[in-house]
Amino acid sequence: MAKNAHAKLDALAAQLERKLGDNLATFALYGPAVRHDTRERDRELTTLLILNDASPVALRPVEDEIAGWVKKGNPPPLIFAQRGWRGATDVFPIEIEDMREAHRILAGSDPFEGLTTTKEDLRRELEREVRGKLLRLRTEFAAVASNGKALGELLLDSAGAFFVLFRAVLRLVGHTPAQTPKSLVHETAEAAGLDASAFDWVLDKIVGHNVQALKAHDPVGDHYVEQIERLAQFIDTYDTTRAPGANQ
Repeated sequence: MAKNAHAKLDALAAQLERKLGDNLATFALYGPAVRHDTRERDRELTTLLILNDASPVALRPVEDEIAGWVKKGNPPPLIFAQRGWRGATDVFPIEIEDMREAHRILAGSDPFEGLTTTKEDLRRELEREVRGKLLRLRTEFAAVASNGKALGELLLDSAGAFFVLFRAVLRLVGHTPAQTPKSLVHETAEAAGLDASAFDWVLDKIVGHNVQALKAHDPVGDHYVEQIERLAQFIDTYDTTRAPGANQ
């Protein structure tokens, strides 16, 4: 992450601490900017703000700071009340574990201390997310398959979301997620019985390699969608009672 981004985040953290006082439980950076596993332009400064009281009245002291942060082109902080954060482990296990893996605390305390998620909650959310994104992928694929350029854009645009889910798949089977996209794809493919070559075009494009432009109804697109379908089937039938750490 660039030095100026560090400075901007530290300045925002100081403003939030000053305005919120004891109401601020945690302010943290999470995601791609910490992980460094995506294209530079995709490294959004995604932040998490946890408050003891997250009511509309309690948020008013920092409305200007948050509005100013968004006007600069940054996504608004993901805001939780402390009680809601602690109660979200069964609803958002993918997001929580992804944040846990790649975060930097800017102010307040560690929000992950004592926080646990279960394998079955993870599998349930993972199936819902993969099936939902597969449904959208199929729908958009049908509309762009006859246009090679649009097809390539669809594969690239969808890959980031699926890579997040790949990390969750590796956690589900008891593995520590790989940090680079290539390793992530290959380890997920091995764990879930996928053909890793289906993602070669996307991986090469992400790292800036020269790749052949896709043509209408390119087999690259077909193969990509087919492997996401296979992933959904794997998650649907995965037995969490036999998974390493099943009781965690």
